[in-house]
Amino acid sequence: MLPRDGGAGDDEAPAELHQKSSSHPLPPPLVRLYVYALHGLLCEVVFTALWDWCGTRDSRLTGHSSLWALPMYATAIYLMESLRARLLDQHHPLPARLISYTVFIYLWEFSWGAGLRLLGACPWDYSAYRYNLGGLVTLEYALPWAMASLIAEKHVIRNTLRIRLDD
Repeated sequence: MLPRDGGAGDDEAPAELHQKSSSHPLPPPLVRLYVYALHGLLCEVVFTALWDWCGTRDSRLTGHSSLWALPMYATAIYLMESLRARLLDQHHPLPARLISYTVFIYLWEFSWGAGLRLLGACPWDYSAYRYNLGGLVTLEYALPWAMASLIAEKHVIRNTLRIRLDD
């Protein structure tokens, strides 16, 4: 099902995720994971470049990330597909959905960070931030995560689910 053209409050049918039509099947999971991984990595590099620029005014805009970001973002956004479908099916308003996504992101980031820290491989440390939890998450990023959630719901997931591959 293609989304209707319309205003900001015009959501597509929530059941699009569960669409099983043989004429328009969902893209395979590996395709979706690939798109989500690359999207997340790109957004992280852009975000870190802009965040660092705000503090340093370094016009080189040298963003950074880690290869760990690929599976982390891929699986997070893939799981957000189901969360999105449920929240839309239940007709939750946008602010409630954004809060739900942001809480999910914090839980996901904390879980990945804890696991990577056990392996000595956690590429981030928010200990210098005032409102951090174990250096693994920080409330200072709540608004950027909510904005990322909005982009994921309205554009990334929505358009990724519309990808059609020809045989």
